[in-house]
Amino acid sequence: MLKWIFIGPPLRTVFRPWVDGAENVPENGPAILACNHLSYADWLFMPLALPRRVTFVAKAEYFEGRGLKGWLQRRFFFGAGQVPIDRSGGRASEGALSSGLRILGTGGLFGIFPEGTRSHDGRLYRGRTGLARLALEAKVPVIPVALLHTDEIAPPGKVFGRLRRPGVRFGAPLDFSRYEGMEGDRYILRAITDEVMYEIMRMSGQEYVDVYASRAKEDAKRAAKAGPARVTPIAEPVTAVELVASDDLDEPPAAQAS
Repeated sequence: MLKWIFIGPPLRTVFRPWVDGAENVPENGPAILACNHLSYADWLFMPLALPRRVTFVAKAEYFEGRGLKGWLQRRFFFGAGQVPIDRSGGRASEGALSSGLRILGTGGLFGIFPEGTRSHDGRLYRGRTGLARLALEAKVPVIPVALLHTDEIAPPGKVFGRLRRPGVRFGAPLDFSRYEGMEGDRYILRAITDEVMYEIMRMSGQEYVDVYASRAKEDAKRAAKAGPARVTPIAEPVTAVELVASDDLDEPPAAQAS
C-alpha cells in the first residue's frame, strides 16, 4: 500500500523515472535483483519500476526507534519492502544470506547491492561474493540492474540534489545452475560475482574500479586529510576483459559480506 499510494505517485509525478527491460523480471517466482548503488534513493526507484514487491535488507537500527517517530519509521521501512538485519560484526553476511534465502524460498524478489555500500564518486566497485553464494544456495537466477542518475537526485553526503529523471535498466536473467553444489569454491564465487558486475557495468556505463567500495571510501577520507600534495588515485579502472578475468581471493567465503 505504501508503494502504490504514498510513495509511488509523488515520485512518478515529480521525477518521471524511465524503465527499460522490465520484461526480464519474471511475473512470478524467485529471483535476485543485483543493483549498482549510487544513492540512498536507489531502493525507492528500483522497486517502483516493477509491479511486484522487491525486498531489501536494512540496518536493524531503522526498526528499533521508540515512540511515535519509531513506529512511523518502522511502518515506512516495512511498507517500502525492507527487512531488518543486524549488520554488526561477522553476523551481517550470514544475516543477509538467511534473509535472502527465506524471501527467495517463498517465491519473492530479493534486491541486493553487491558493492555493499554506496559509491562515493559514481564509479562501480568490486562486488561482494555473498551475491554468488546466495544465488547458488537458493538456485535462482540473478537479474543485473543498472540505476542511472539517482546520485544526482540524492547525492552521497548531501541533503538535497537536483531534479533529474532517473532510469532503471533490467538485464537478462543470468543462470548459474552450471555451478550447482560449488558454493564453497571461492574461485567460482568470484567468477559469478564478476560476471554480474560486468553486466551492471555494461548497462550503466560506469567506470569500474577493482577494489571494494568500503576500502575506496576509507582511502578517499585518508587522502582528503593528508592534503592535496599527498593525494593518490584509489585505483586504476580496468577494462571489461580484465574484470571477467580477475580473481579476488583475498577473503574466504565466510568472511565476505553480501
